Amino acid sequence: DRIETPLQLKIKELSKKITFIVFIILIFIFILALINKYTILEIIMLCASLAVAAIPEGLPTVITITLSVGISNLAKKKTVVKQMQAVETLGAIDIICSDKTGTITQNKMTVKEEYVIDENMLNYICALCNDGLIYEDKYVGDPTETCLYEYLYNKKIDSLKLRKKCERILDIPFDSDRKMFTTLNKIDNEVYILCKGSMDSLIEKVNLSKNEKQEILDKVKNLSKDALRTLGFAYKKLNYVPKDIKELEKEENNLSFAGILGMIDPPRESVKKSVLLCKNAGIRPIMITGDSIDTAIAIAKNVGIIDNDSEAILGSELDKYNDEELKNIVKRYSVYARVNPSHKERIVFALQNSGKIVAMTGDGVNDAPAIKDAHVGVGMGITGTDVTKSASDIVLMDDSFSTIVVAVEEGRRIYNNIRNNIVFSLSSNFAEIFTIIIGLLTKTTILLPIYILFIDLVTDSIPSICLSFEKSEDSIMNKKPRGINKPLFTPFIKSCIASSAIIETIFVVLTYFISLKMYGQETAMSLALLSMVVQEIVYSISCRNLKESVVKQGLFSNKAMNYGLLLILLIELIVFVTPIGKLISITAIDISLILIVFLINFMAIFIYELIKPFLVKWFND
Repeated sequence: DRIETPLQLKIKELSKKITFIVFIILIFIFILALINKYTILEIIMLCASLAVAAIPEGLPTVITITLSVGISNLAKKKTVVKQMQAVETLGAIDIICSDKTGTITQNKMTVKEEYVIDENMLNYICALCNDGLIYEDKYVGDPTETCLYEYLYNKKIDSLKLRKKCERILDIPFDSDRKMFTTLNKIDNEVYILCKGSMDSLIEKVNLSKNEKQEILDKVKNLSKDALRTLGFAYKKLNYVPKDIKELEKEENNLSFAGILGMIDPPRESVKKSVLLCKNAGIRPIMITGDSIDTAIAIAKNVGIIDNDSEAILGSELDKYNDEELKNIVKRYSVYARVNPSHKERIVFALQNSGKIVAMTGDGVNDAPAIKDAHVGVGMGITGTDVTKSASDIVLMDDSFSTIVVAVEEGRRIYNNIRNNIVFSLSSNFAEIFTIIIGLLTKTTILLPIYILFIDLVTDSIPSICLSFEKSEDSIMNKKPRGINKPLFTPFIKSCIASSAIIETIFVVLTYFISLKMYGQETAMSLALLSMVVQEIVYSISCRNLKESVVKQGLFSNKAMNYGLLLILLIELIVFVTPIGKLISITAIDISLILIVFLINFMAIFIYELIKPFLVKWFND
C-alpha cells in the first residue's frame, strides 16, 4: 500500500475537527432553541442550516480543481503527473534522492582520457561488446555505448563494418550486480570473449600481477577524481565455442587487459542553480549512483550537493548497519556510490523512518521498488523503462533534476492555495454560525436558512475556485518544508480563521441591527445577507496571500479571481435589484442603500490587510 500523502493526512485531521465542532455547536443550538421555545420544525430547520453553514462541503471539489490546475501547469513544464495527490506532496518534500546520470548530468558521454594496452583489441571490444544501434550514420542507445562508437569514428574506424564482419555468438547482458557486459564473437575465424565494465569488477578477472592491478586501480582513481567515468576492457581467446551463458560465464577469468577509457558526462547547466534553490528551500539533495565514489564526489562538488569527501559513502558500507542504525547513518551522507537496488530501498526507508518526506528518481527496472516506496516516485521520460514509469507518481519528460525543483515549487503553491481556501471557507462558515447564534441569543432572526444556502452555493463556491489559480508567493522557495507532522491548524491559521470570522460577524450584525431600527425586519435581514456577501468577497481577496499584502501579491494578477468576483457582483445585483430576489425571500431595496451598505462593508479590506503583520508576528505557523 502507498504511504498516505501529507494532504490526505491533513484532510483527515480537518474532517475530524470539523465533525467534532459541528456536533458540539448543534447540541448547543438545540438546547438554546428549546429554551427559547422554538417548535421542532424550526429547530430542525435551524440545525440543518447550521450544519450547511459549518461544513465546507465544496472543499473536496475545490481541492480537486486546485490539484488539476497544478497538473496542467506541470504538464507545460515537462512533468507528467500520474497520481493527483503527488502534486501536493511535492510541496512537502524534505529530500530529493536523484540518480546522477542523465538527471544531474547531461547523459552525453565523451571519451576524454585513454589508457591503452592493446589498441587493436580495445577497438574490437568498443564496437562488438556494444548494444548501441547504428542507423543511417546515427548512433542510438545507451550514451555510454554510443560514446564508444563516436570514439572509434574519431579514430576513422567503421563500427558498423566491424559488427557485420564479426558475428556475435552469445552475450551476458550488463546488470547492476555484475557491472559487466560480455559477448562471444568470431574475429578472423577465431573465438573471443570480449568484456567491458567497471574496473572494480574486471580487475579480479584479468591476468595481471598484484602490482599491475594496483597500478591500474590508481589510474582509475585519478581519472575518477577528475569527474571521469571509467570503463575497463578485457578479452580472452578460446579454442572452442561455449554452448550457453553458464559455460561462457565460467570462462570469465584469466582475461587479457586491453585498456581503460575515461569518459566525461558533464553536469546540466541548470543543476547548480537548482541545487542552491533546494538548499535555500530547506530541501536536501542526495545523489545516488552506480558510479565510483570518486566520480560521484567530483560531480556532487561541482553542482554544490556536497562540500567535502566525508559526505559520500559506498553502498557496500550500508550493509554493515541494521535498519535502526541506518536511520542515523543516512543523516550524515548526501552522496551514495556503487549502490544496488536494495541499497536504494533501504536509503528510502531509513529517510522516511526519520520523519522525512522523500522523492526518489530512477530509470531502470531495478529502481521501481524504491520509486514505489518513496512518498513521491519520479520516473524518467526519456531513459526510463515502462516498469519504472508505471511505478512512478510523476514522470519527467526531460529527465532533468531542475524540473523536479520546478515541480516542488508548484507543489508548494498548491498547498498554499488549498490552505488559503480552507481559511476562507472556515472563516466564512464560522461567521455564519456566530451570526445565527447571536440571533438566537437576541431572540431575532438575522439570516434565514435559505440565505445560508444561497451564500454557500454562490458566494463561497466561486471565490474558492478562483483561489485555486493564485500564483506562487515570491518567497515560496526561501522557506523550509512544512514537514509531515506539522498540523494544518497552526496557531497562525487559527488566528486567521478566528479574526476574520469575528470581523465578518461584527459587520453583519451591526448592519442588521442598524437597519432593523431604520427600515424594519425584512429589509434588515436582506441587508444583513448583503453584508455577509460583501464580507466574503472582501476576505476572499485578502486570502490570496495570508501573510503579505494583496497589493504585493498583485491586486489584479489573478485573472480567474477578477472574472469570478465580477460574476458574483452581477449575480448579487440581479438578486437584490430585480424581482428574482423574492424567490429567496429578499426584499426589494433601493439601489442607493445597496451601494451604501456595499461600500461600508468593503472597507473591511483595510482591516484584514492591516492585521496581517500582527498575526504573523504574534502567532507561530
